Amino acid sequence: MKNSKTARLVTASLLTAACFVATTFISFRSPVQGNINAGDAIVLLSAFLLGPYYGAAAAGIGSALSDLLAGYTVYAPATLVIKALMAVVAALVFRALGKKHLLAGAIVGALAAEAIMIGGYFLFDTAVFGIAVALPNVLTNGIQAAFAIAVGVPLFLAVRRFVKV
Repeated sequence: MKNSKTARLVTASLLTAACFVATTFISFRSPVQGNINAGDAIVLLSAFLLGPYYGAAAAGIGSALSDLLAGYTVYAPATLVIKALMAVVAALVFRALGKKHLLAGAIVGALAAEAIMIGGYFLFDTAVFGIAVALPNVLTNGIQAAFAIAVGVPLFLAVRRFVKV
């Protein structure tokens, strides 16, 4: 069943659920402002395992569902777009670099994706809530980005041999 559409769809569904769970339940309040969660580690995993299309769907939908069900409905549309874009960029960078340099491709893809997350939420927070809310969230999102890279890249390297889609 390797490379079948069914396997890819099932894996995407599982990663959508994992993204939702990691975002919703592996979360803690930032000492500055906002929340830090483990969802971005699964966003990265989705991108690296599934590629830009299915990875974007899993990342965006799982993360946006978390916002909707946790009461952060104002963030849900932005989260859908930001997390999907993160997955697209991470997957494309990984595809470009990862064939010859697996670890470097994953790290550079993760860095690019997390830069999109930080910048995307900064722009959204500035537009909706103002700069006073947006600036402290840069630090919180930076901490979340560092955690995601530290967990997501090794997680991918650990499971990549077992998940063939």
